[in-house]
Parts: sequence; C-alpha cells; structure tokens
Amino acid sequence: MKKVSIIVPLYKSERYLPKLLKSILEQTYTNLEVILVDDGSPDDSGIIADEYKKKDNRISVIHKQNGGCCEARNAGLDIATGYYLMFADGDDWLEPDCVEYLVKIAEENNCEMSTTDAIFTTRDRKQNENDNVRVYDKEQAVASIINTFVIPVGPWNKIYTMDVVRKNSISFSVPWFGEGLYFSVMNAQYSNKMAVGHKKVYNYRLNNPNSGCTVKDVQNGINSLRNIKYIKSKLIVDGPAITNALNWHIWSNNYNLINFIYSASSINKYEKEYNSALHDLKLYAPKVLRHSEIDFKTKLSILLRTFFPITFIKRDNKKAKLAYEKDTME
Repeated sequence: MKKVSIIVPLYKSERYLPKLLKSILEQTYTNLEVILVDDGSPDDSGIIADEYKKKDNRISVIHKQNGGCCEARNAGLDIATGYYLMFADGDDWLEPDCVEYLVKIAEENNCEMSTTDAIFTTRDRKQNENDNVRVYDKEQAVASIINTFVIPVGPWNKIYTMDVVRKNSISFSVPWFGEGLYFSVMNAQYSNKMAVGHKKVYNYRLNNPNSGCTVKDVQNGINSLRNIKYIKSKLIVDGPAITNALNWHIWSNNYNLINFIYSASSINKYEKEYNSALHDLKLYAPKVLRHSEIDFKTKLSILLRTFFPITFIKRDNKKAKLAYEKDTME
C-alpha cells in the first residue's frame, strides 16, 4: 500500500468532526497520514483533533491563526509525505472504502489522478446500482472538472499524485473562493490521465449553517468569478470541450453573483458588479447554448435565467430554504 495523505482544514467543525475522523480511521485502506489543520477555530475543533491524535499515531495536528481554508490546506501540504494526496472537509465524512476505491481505479488504469462523478449528500442516500469506470485524457479531465455538473466541485472526492503536485508547484490560490476547482484543474492538466468512477464514496454535508455553500457571501461570489478567469489564464491544455466548459462556468458564476448580491439586498452597494454580471450573463449565454454536453431542458433553463434572473433566483432561494429546513441528518 502506498501512503495516502489526507488533509482536513478545521474551522467550527466540532459538531461534525468525530463522525469524519471515525470514518477516516476506519478506512479499509490503512496506510494513511491524516493531517488536521486547526485554522484558529473558535470552538473545540482543535481540542478534538488533539484528542484523536493521542488515539492514533497516523494523525498529526497543526494549530495556526485563522487564515481561511486555502491557507490551512497549504499548511497541510507543506508537511504531507504520502505518495497520494486527498482532502476532506471537516463537516463531511467518507464511506469505508473511499480511499481504497480511489486508489484502486487510479492504479488499475495507470492514472495519476482519480475521482467519481457522484457523491452522497445529506439529502441523497441512494447508491448507484452499477459502477462505470472511465479513463479521461487531459482535455476530457479538465473539461469535466470545470463542468461541475459532470464532476462534483471541490478538492475532496479526488486522489492526486503527490509527485504531480510537487513538480508543478500546485497549491491553493489564496484568497479566491473556488480554490478547490483551481487545485483540481491544475492537477488534471498535469496528470497523465484521470480515472472517473460512478460509485459514491464521499459524503457531502448540505446542512452546515456555517459552510460557504450555505452562506451567500457576496465577496465569495466575486472571488469565484475571478477564480475561473484565473484558471483560464493558467491552462496549458486546450480544445473545444474546455472552451465550452469555461463558457458555461463563467455564465454560471455570473448568475451566482447576481444571486448573492440580490439575496444580500446589496444591489446599490455592488451596483457595478451587479450590472457587469447581468451584462456578461447575456454575453456568454449564446456560447453556452452551443455547448453539446448540455441537454435541451437545461439549455432552456439557461436561456430563461439569462433574461429573467431575479424570477428564478426568488424561486430557487425558496426551494433551497425548504430543502435546508428538511435536511436534519447528523
């Protein structure tokens, strides 16, 4: 077994951390290095991490001043010694065979990176009946990650080869929101191939009131848009699939920024950004509608959201609130 380093940034994670750590320590793949980074958390996350370190010598703990999850992951990267690299968020958890599965599909297909196209969430507990492992070349890998409706966004649910990370000086792009997308895309373009499974092995929490996906922070929306443009400038691979993916992602981020600004009742404060996002929504829509991987129903939705964004944002926010209220899974 090659060693796998798992880096976990911790901030206000005390409620969920024991479940995550239990799931990591009970992995069927046992050659692990678990690096817990207490990012100046104001709760007992750091104390819990220290307690688990005493129980298992595979765990190491870093305590640092708060600097955000990018800084925290980079701190973990600095000391990681594994052949492979993984990440997990402090409020999520792994299926027992998560590490074993991702290593297996990577090694069986001679790939330097692996992931799956499906995850469990606190609202979706049904496993896919049949697995389907595919091997993507660099262009397919990059495009599928940027198309976040193909591969779940985030640095988690993926295994990277540490040699690729080190040789290409890949780290987290502080302070941009969407840093996981940057990290994954950079690894995809520098890895030889990427194995993509269909089995759900990672559990993503949707009911954490403190997570970036729950809290609609306008600055996060602005940073996310900057991030995809930064990713575009750093790509060394190209092709129609990547161009289509970039156009869709930029359109999507502009829509999200409109959502964040409107939902925060901050149109006057962010008037320039709001009007720019409305403009770019219409600018990118025709490019997105030519995207061959998007089905007709989704294209119709994109067209309507482009011209009537607030109508759909109101509806989406109402649905999201109801879903959040019903999501009581611990």
